[in-house]
Amino acid sequence: MHSGRDRRIWAVLKRALAGGGRVLLTASSVAGCVILLRSTGILQAWEWTALDQFFCLRSPEPIDERVVVVGIGETDLQKAKQWPLSDTMLAELLQKIQSYRPRVVGLDIYRDLPVEPGHAKLLDVYRNMPNLIGIEQIKDKASAGVPAPPVLGDRNQVGFNNLVFDGDGKVRRGLLYWTLDDGKDHESLILKLALKYLKAEGITPKPSANNPNYLQLGNAVFPRFKENDGAYVQADDGGYQILGNLRRPTYAVPIVSMAEVMEGRVHPEVLRDRLVLIGSTAISLKDFFQISYSHQLGKPPQPVSGVELQANFVSQMISAALDGRGLINVWPDPLEWFWILVWSWLGAEIVWRLRSPYKSAPAIILAGGMLTTLCYLLFLAGWWLPVVPSLMAMFGSAVVILAYLAHLEEEFKRSKEFLNSIINTIPDPIFVKDRQHRWIVLNQAYCKFLGRPLEELLNKSDYDVFPAHEAEMFRQQDQHIFDSDQEYENEEEFTDQEGRTHYIATKRSLHKDAAGNLFLVGVIRDITERKRMEEELKRTAAELVRSNAELAQSATQLRHLANHDPLTGLPNRQLFQERLDQALVWANENEQLVALLFLDLDGFKQINDTQGHDVGDLLLKAVARRLTGCLRSSDTVSRLGGDEFTVILPAIPSSQDAGRVAEKILSTLSQPFEVEERTISVTTSVGISLFPQDGRDAETLVKRADNAMYCAKELGKNRYQFTAS
Repeated sequence: MHSGRDRRIWAVLKRALAGGGRVLLTASSVAGCVILLRSTGILQAWEWTALDQFFCLRSPEPIDERVVVVGIGETDLQKAKQWPLSDTMLAELLQKIQSYRPRVVGLDIYRDLPVEPGHAKLLDVYRNMPNLIGIEQIKDKASAGVPAPPVLGDRNQVGFNNLVFDGDGKVRRGLLYWTLDDGKDHESLILKLALKYLKAEGITPKPSANNPNYLQLGNAVFPRFKENDGAYVQADDGGYQILGNLRRPTYAVPIVSMAEVMEGRVHPEVLRDRLVLIGSTAISLKDFFQISYSHQLGKPPQPVSGVELQANFVSQMISAALDGRGLINVWPDPLEWFWILVWSWLGAEIVWRLRSPYKSAPAIILAGGMLTTLCYLLFLAGWWLPVVPSLMAMFGSAVVILAYLAHLEEEFKRSKEFLNSIINTIPDPIFVKDRQHRWIVLNQAYCKFLGRPLEELLNKSDYDVFPAHEAEMFRQQDQHIFDSDQEYENEEEFTDQEGRTHYIATKRSLHKDAAGNLFLVGVIRDITERKRMEEELKRTAAELVRSNAELAQSATQLRHLANHDPLTGLPNRQLFQERLDQALVWANENEQLVALLFLDLDGFKQINDTQGHDVGDLLLKAVARRLTGCLRSSDTVSRLGGDEFTVILPAIPSSQDAGRVAEKILSTLSQPFEVEERTISVTTSVGISLFPQDGRDAETLVKRADNAMYCAKELGKNRYQFTAS
């Protein structure tokens, strides 16, 4: 009596253990796949998006009034009537700000070259402002770098303002230190400003007690970013980087305009003993960047100016050191993997217990909501956890378990149908084998397919009917099913009685009868015709791909030939006209200036006549290279024909800038050229017309620039000339 009860209990335990093993195996497999997928970086963009939405959902924090931005906006530019500001204007702005007695002043404006008038005055202001920090840009992959301002660089009052961009173009990390090839540590602008501000509070930098490689300010320890922290995969972790925990831009720091400061409309307490950061906020200067707050669901992108971004990072460091404001922390990889595994197991366990897709779906959705909410709450506490991989693992495990349950159900139905139906009613060839690989049941369709009567096949094996290599392949496939106890479908070759080879797809599965005997059931489909069609389609598709590639390449070459000068590779007259029309339309919509420079080489005909046309062509190519090399990438250099070139300068601040570009061109082209071991000197005459002053249409601007060029030649050549007013 007790033995029967014990057997029932043991049977229940075995079923429970079997189910638990299936759940754990599924959860581990799916979690492993998700972790492996995550390690490739494919999920980075989704995880960044989830992090950004967490930032956007977070309630705005109080404005940090210790940091103030003095923004140079569009109104300020219109009053100044130039950019960059002259040294006199900048010196007066610094003196005015210094009169408010700020604790630290940051100048987030490049100032490596003088902008007269007033350079001597600006240098004097530099010398008399020990609390002033300027900027430099360190040379990196994206830029050639910008040197530090004079005087400030010599006095170590400079910090670099390089930014770190993620793969989607957003800034989510800040740079504190950067060690160059000379082994010297350079401090960033945000670190330099924060340290100078905190020094007055008695806080100086020191290594963390727990990790000497981490910077500590007060009680705040700034973890150093590593290449695989959080969602990042093999990110660039050069220098000393930290994860940004920025405030919402509109609630980050106070912002006052340059005009308000210069006109004395700022209350003294706003700037007194504050950290003041000066920089451009004008949209036309395009010094804007995307951050986590830039893309909120249902709203257009909202980039922030560079000076506001720098101020936000400075505020993060000061708030952490003085107020204990939290930083963004991440778990080590093994802990994140365990977190993903837990949610993967939960998804599998829910489906395994409920056993119904209609009951499981709401439960899984609820669990996904709980996971997202928990990750958000932990984010508010300063922890960035993998929410996207965890959701994927949970839903993936649920789908796998559902598929497995459906498979069990299908197996049960198939076995029941097999026991209660006559297989001869099925048109597909079907065979049933025992553990010894002998045919014990065959339908007429199978016999017809082989071309042999039923009596010759029953109780025989594959070796009695098929060639040895085919029989061995069939036996291996059957044995695989017996060993794995899993349904499997594979494609095979099959030779019938007449020696014809067929391609077949055989689905094999195991079944038990009432006595517990195990049988292998195989269902065959003849896919010979389908294989032929697939091969034909593959050949056709390959030919189409090849033809499309050739057509695309030809179209690209034709477009290039139609729009570019065959000698120099520069845009020709047609493309020049299109670029000029586009520049004028954009300038008209945005109320910007456009300059058109008309260039003609001085004495080129004489070079052609004396040196030969081949040398002349080589000279034209060299001139084209120098022109493109000394201009911005947004400028367009074209060759109209002969020795005539044009340059389109879109969105220039003033006519003086067009003159400076013309001077640069004259200086560049006046340098001797080395052509076929000959030294050739050539100069050029430049005519300049401006939109909209000299005309509002392309034809007028070209004509006036051409006339101005001839005026330059008449005035002595090797010079530039604006159109006559």
